[in-house]
Amino acid sequence: METVVFILMILVCFNFILKQTYRKVYSVAGISLICALFVGFAYPYAIEQSKSQISDWLANTQLMLDISVVLTVEVVIQMSFCMLAAYMQTAGEVKKRTLWAYRALRWFPGILIFPVLFSCLVAVIFSFPGVSFSLISWSLAAVVVLVIPLGSLFMKWLIPEKELRLELLFLCNALIGILGVIATVNGTTAVKGISEVDWAALAGLIALVIAGAAAGLVFRYVKIKKQFK
Repeated sequence: METVVFILMILVCFNFILKQTYRKVYSVAGISLICALFVGFAYPYAIEQSKSQISDWLANTQLMLDISVVLTVEVVIQMSFCMLAAYMQTAGEVKKRTLWAYRALRWFPGILIFPVLFSCLVAVIFSFPGVSFSLISWSLAAVVVLVIPLGSLFMKWLIPEKELRLELLFLCNALIGILGVIATVNGTTAVKGISEVDWAALAGLIALVIAGAAAGLVFRYVKIKKQFK
């Protein structure tokens, strides 16, 4: 399980750097500064952690289920950005609300990077016993404030095509979602299955599907009719 979590952390960092390639230089500098300040001021909390406590967190089913919710929300937001960016590249003229939604999704840096940075800070503190905690923390903060913009520039140089980076970002988020389920659920499910079929619930689900499909067909018919007029 720790190996899966480590791979997930690497993917989160890669996904974060890749997302920065779609942002302006000043916004990349701003989020880099925020991440660096987070690392610099987090050492009083990082020194209170221990390896055994982190293992207990990974074994805490309820905590992992809560984390899975946060992870799912972020993956959905990032995938929405990818699909909306692809739509804007092919649709030509777009509405203002679509443009504002794209800008809002582009500005969203992600929140999973902060737990990853905190874990890195804890690991670095464990690796350098006897060294000043504040020195370690602010040294790592200096590394972070340089790695994020330089990593963004390197990613642009390595993959200059925006479409290819967008596809890679989408696939990376899909992989994060899959690994997140494996890492956070940890062999448990929130709802237990039953052996009997609830026919009333099944009938209700079928009715909802039919009603939704009918509403969609009516909406599409009205929209096409307006376009012809």
